Amino acid sequence: MNTNKHESEEGIKLAGIFIHVHSCLPRRRHCEGGFIRGAPVVSLAQTQCAALIESMFGVTTSDDYRPVAWMGRYPVDVTTMLVGVHVAAAILTAILVAFGAGSILAWLQFDSAAVLYSGQVWRLFTYAFVHAPSGLLWFAVEMYLLFVFGREVERFIGRRAYIGLYLILLVTPAALLTVWGLWQRSAVAGSPALHFGIFVAFATIYPRTELFLRIMTKWVVLILAAVYTFQLLAYHAWSDLMVVWTSIGAAFLFIEMLGAGPELPWWDALKTRFAPRPKFHVVPKIHPSRSAETDDVYTSIDPILDKISKSGVGSLTASERRQLDRERERLLKKSE
Repeated sequence: MNTNKHESEEGIKLAGIFIHVHSCLPRRRHCEGGFIRGAPVVSLAQTQCAALIESMFGVTTSDDYRPVAWMGRYPVDVTTMLVGVHVAAAILTAILVAFGAGSILAWLQFDSAAVLYSGQVWRLFTYAFVHAPSGLLWFAVEMYLLFVFGREVERFIGRRAYIGLYLILLVTPAALLTVWGLWQRSAVAGSPALHFGIFVAFATIYPRTELFLRIMTKWVVLILAAVYTFQLLAYHAWSDLMVVWTSIGAAFLFIEMLGAGPELPWWDALKTRFAPRPKFHVVPKIHPSRSAETDDVYTSIDPILDKISKSGVGSLTASERRQLDRERERLLKKSE
């Protein structure tokens, strides 16, 4: 049993989630510099697909994906480092609260009034690392889900794109709440919406992967988003609702802009409508000079003749065939 499979199975037992992989490739898949749209994968890709099932969801498909460091034989990627930072922040928070120094946390959570009128811009970043000790059980589940799904997203889109996605999910909701604060003061702490956005990114890449109870990822996202929405609506938590749906929309649009999400006709039509139109330039027709007509015909077709002698006529491309026909006609005219 390989290490990834062992780690995944142990984590699944801890979280109470049993995962069954139904499909090993998303509808649109990046593979060796290109996209495969519904085409069967053969040869080496089939071998990778078998390994994919053994290691849960994904394989490394981005040239940008490399571990940041190694701990013995085990790679340490960006997701692993993020989990470590969040866990360390949660432990530090619990210690501060235990010793009566919890007031320090008030300087780290997001507060629109403090950002707008006191210039405390660090709150736009630090709020996600404030984890209340009362919610550490759900925080543990949240970190497990980040570790499982975040690594697959990082492997697929690459390290730089993944860091960009995480920063967007971190800053965008806080920036919108800052604008919201012009009318109504708002505050937020913790990272549930941020890491739910990571799960949305995973579901956008792998929409047909089956999770617990054989429910596909796309339906799990819709169910959880609906539950989250109705819960916040019931308590009129409008700012929290905006944070959740900002995270959902930002994650989905980011993956779609990379071309790694499912094929959506309305999205393709929208991109086509706003895409810059190609510019056409009139190029004057170049007439061959008299000196070009007297060039040595054999010099221009020597590479083609060499290719025929080595690989046969069938190896010629369409352009090479046309060039060979033109030179043959020139030779015939000169012989006349």
